[in-house]
Amino acid sequence: MSDATLHAAAPDPDDFAVQIADQVESFLVAVFEVAKGEDPDSAVPFLLLEVSQLLLAGGRLGAHEDILPDERYEPDLGPEPDVDEIRERFAVMLEPIDVYSEVFDPYEPRKAPVPARISDDLADVITDLRHGMAHYRAGRTTEAMWWWQFSYFSNWGSTASATLRALQSLVAHVRLNQPLPELDGLDTDVSVMGDETLEFEAGAVMVEEIAGPLGIRPVK
Repeated sequence: MSDATLHAAAPDPDDFAVQIADQVESFLVAVFEVAKGEDPDSAVPFLLLEVSQLLLAGGRLGAHEDILPDERYEPDLGPEPDVDEIRERFAVMLEPIDVYSEVFDPYEPRKAPVPARISDDLADVITDLRHGMAHYRAGRTTEAMWWWQFSYFSNWGSTASATLRALQSLVAHVRLNQPLPELDGLDTDVSVMGDETLEFEAGAVMVEEIAGPLGIRPVK
């Protein structure tokens, strides 16, 4: 894509940069709405949808040719906006199912699964997306696109993918009537998890908190 395209004077809805920015903005707005906690029972299905749609934008960035910034050094954006509040909101909202296991790199042999938190993941993704959005809103479209593409490969792409897998697993267990065993002390303080600690809670918790919004009647 030429620099002229990335710096079009009038936003074209068919323009690649505009489409990516719209998807990023849509994700940020939707996730902050979910974090308000006005409909906590629907949080997991909504997050599943939003993360899925965000990863479509990520896939498009990943398949696109390398986008190079205009300047050698990134312009200073000042302090990063604090994400602790939204992280804590999601941690409380998702408390019974926040922690999950993830293999950091599936192509590294014999890597043990590590514990992660959906709330931490969402906060990390938000931080990366906001950083690029600050450039985009300041008129530095190429810088924004470079940042979103670079951070997709280096951080938010893998983080969002892991989060999506966890969310999809939660919904699938409910829809397939396959409750998970209870958690037995699993936490992100644990550095390596064995077979026993890989068994996650959701069981009754998922049926009670998620099945209703999905229109599923709990199994007695």
